[in-house]
Amino acid sequence: MWNTIKTYAYSIGLALAVGGLSAYLTRNSMDVYAEIVQPPLAPPSILFPIVWTILFILMGVSAAMVYLNRDADPKAAEKGLLTYLASLAVNFSWSILFFRYRAYLFCFFWLLLLLLLIFRTIRYYRMVKPQAAWLQIPYALWVTFAGYLNLAIWFLNR
Repeated sequence: MWNTIKTYAYSIGLALAVGGLSAYLTRNSMDVYAEIVQPPLAPPSILFPIVWTILFILMGVSAAMVYLNRDADPKAAEKGLLTYLASLAVNFSWSILFFRYRAYLFCFFWLLLLLLLIFRTIRYYRMVKPQAAWLQIPYALWVTFAGYLNLAIWFLNR
C-alpha cells in the first residue's frame, strides 16, 4: 500500500514539477499574452494555471497507473512511459519557446509534435491499463485547443 502511494506521489510530483519549472522560467514573459491580439475563444490568463495543474495531476495519476500495472504488458508500459516522458519535455519547452522567444509558428508545429506524443502515449497506455489512457484525453483535448490558439495568435500577430 505504501509503495502504491509513493508511486502516485512521485508521478504526480514529477508532472507538477515539470509544469511548475516551466511556469517559473517564463514568469517574466507571461505579460506577452495580454499584449498580443487574441483570437475568439481565448480564455482569460487566470484559467491556464488552473487547467494545467489539473492536467498535470491527471498525467501523473495516469503514468502511475501504467507503472503499477506494467506487468500486464511490459513492452507497452515501457514505450508508453518513455513516450510520456518525451511529451513532458516537449510540453516543458513550449512555454519557453512561445512566451520568451515568441516563436509562434514554430510553437504550433511543436504542439503538433506534442499531440502526436500524447496520442502515442494513449495508445500504449491502453494496452496496459485502459483507464490510464482515458485520463490522457483531457490533455489531448486541451493541447488541441492550444494548437488553435497558437495558430490563431501567429496569424493575428505576424
